[in-house]
Amino acid sequence: MKNRLLALAAGFAFTMLAASAGAADKVKIGFVSTLSGPSAALGVDIRDAFTLAVKLNGGKLGGLSAEILIGDDQFKPDVGRQLAEKFVKLDKVDFLTGYVFSNIMLASIPVAFENKVIYVSPNAAPSPLAGKQCNPYFFAVAWPNDAYHEAAGQYATQKGYKSTYLIAPNYQAGKDSLGGFKRFYKGKIADEVYTQLGQLDYAAELAQVRAAKPEALYIFLPGGMGINFIKQFVASGLSKDVQLITPGFGSDQDVIRPVGDAMLGLFDTSHWALDFDNPANKKFVAEFEKEYKRLPSVFAAQGYDTALLIDSAVREVKGKLDDKEAVRRALKAAKFASVRGNFKFNRNQYPIQNYVLRVVGRDAQGRLVNKTIATVFKDHGDAYVQDCAMK
Repeated sequence: MKNRLLALAAGFAFTMLAASAGAADKVKIGFVSTLSGPSAALGVDIRDAFTLAVKLNGGKLGGLSAEILIGDDQFKPDVGRQLAEKFVKLDKVDFLTGYVFSNIMLASIPVAFENKVIYVSPNAAPSPLAGKQCNPYFFAVAWPNDAYHEAAGQYATQKGYKSTYLIAPNYQAGKDSLGGFKRFYKGKIADEVYTQLGQLDYAAELAQVRAAKPEALYIFLPGGMGINFIKQFVASGLSKDVQLITPGFGSDQDVIRPVGDAMLGLFDTSHWALDFDNPANKKFVAEFEKEYKRLPSVFAAQGYDTALLIDSAVREVKGKLDDKEAVRRALKAAKFASVRGNFKFNRNQYPIQNYVLRVVGRDAQGRLVNKTIATVFKDHGDAYVQDCAMK
């Protein structure tokens, strides 16, 4: 009897071990983003597009039922970290995603790294994590912090602007942005100004721009910062004398909606546009507008692609989410149809992709939209990959 009980116990233990090593019955996603305050539109677009992709997939990711836990970081690093702690340690999520701003993400993702939870970034992609601090548990789906700005600097050089004034908030992404612009801009920097993160009144900065008399002005001011700046820039009359250039999100749908006609003729650089002619993008734009009664922004495109990437990886490993190395290899393979077209990961798990020049105009329905007019960079990576030790 004793031997029989031991045999039964051993058999039960083996069964439990086999079950734990098999496929999961669902995939849990911890989604933390800025969903309130002046910059909420960015996080809302990422969230809405991510959940739309899951909905269109029958509520599943990689064939598994998807449970999405959503938290609002309130634009506060400490709140973002608290949510990461909860989702990773208490809720035991399989993936973490969602952060918009680099400072909030950098305060939060050590929780993921320490607990071997993969963070898939739908937006923030700071330069330190592309180079010496690259991490196998970090994937950037959007674009390296510098890349839009490198493309903008290249465009400003091609246009022959002899002097350009630069403005960005004083945090990691702001410093990366202006560093990227200067890397490809060959003209004179009239001045380089770093403002308070979240600032909404730019009267002093606009007075300084007027006094400097640059040919062009480049700004990196995401969310409510950019909306307020552009309104004040146009109201000041400076738009008649100074060409304003922004990164793609600086004149995208979330900015166009509140600013309106003042956006007409504004140039930007981006890795995605509404008019990209590929099946995945056509489906995304149509389904997003149908679901939310508004056109998607670049942030929405990134949120949608993030869901598709996770979907492809979960399917590739056949739901065996405990095998972190297999999941990481599957993510790096990026076997999904991106809305941006060409996309692949560099060895630092940052994207290699095209960047285009867009201009704000009217579509066939008279709506203000970004239109693609040229390719600035083809298969462009980042400036830090050589410092990454990952294979």
